[in-house]
Amino acid sequence: MSVQQISVFLESQPGHLSRVLDAFVAAKVSVRGYSASDTGDYGIVRFIVDDPERAMQVLQELGAAATTAEVLCVRLDDKPGELARVMGIMAGCGINVTYSYSLISTYIALSVKDLARAEELLAGEPVELMEQHDLVRPIAPEGR
Repeated sequence: MSVQQISVFLESQPGHLSRVLDAFVAAKVSVRGYSASDTGDYGIVRFIVDDPERAMQVLQELGAAATTAEVLCVRLDDKPGELARVMGIMAGCGINVTYSYSLISTYIALSVKDLARAEELLAGEPVELMEQHDLVRPIAPEGR
C-alpha cells in the first residue's frame, strides 16, 4: 500500500513554485502534501496530489523536469510519541527513512530570508499566522 509522489526540479527563484501551483489549480489538481528543499540554484519540490497522472500532464505541459516514485503514507494521531513510535518501528526493522514530510495539515512552515517582510505581507491576507504557543493544542482530525 503506497501513494505516488511527484518530485519536481525547479529553479530557486521567486514565482517558480507559484507557477506550478497555479497550473495545478487551473487543472483542478489538489495538493495533499508537499515538501520544498533548496539545493542552491535549484530546489526539489515533492508533491502528494489527488490525481498524479493529471499533475504529471500539467508539469509536462509546463516543461518542468518531474519524476514519480512510490512512498508510504501513514496517518498519525496528533499525540506525543506517534512519530517516534513509527520511526522506531522502521529503525527496529533496519529500514532507513531517507526523508519524510507531513500531509494535509492546517499548518505549514515556510523558510524565507526576510521573515519580518513576509509576516507583514501575510498579515493583511486571510491567513492565520501561527506562533510557537499555537502549536501546543492538538489538531482535531475531521470526523472525530
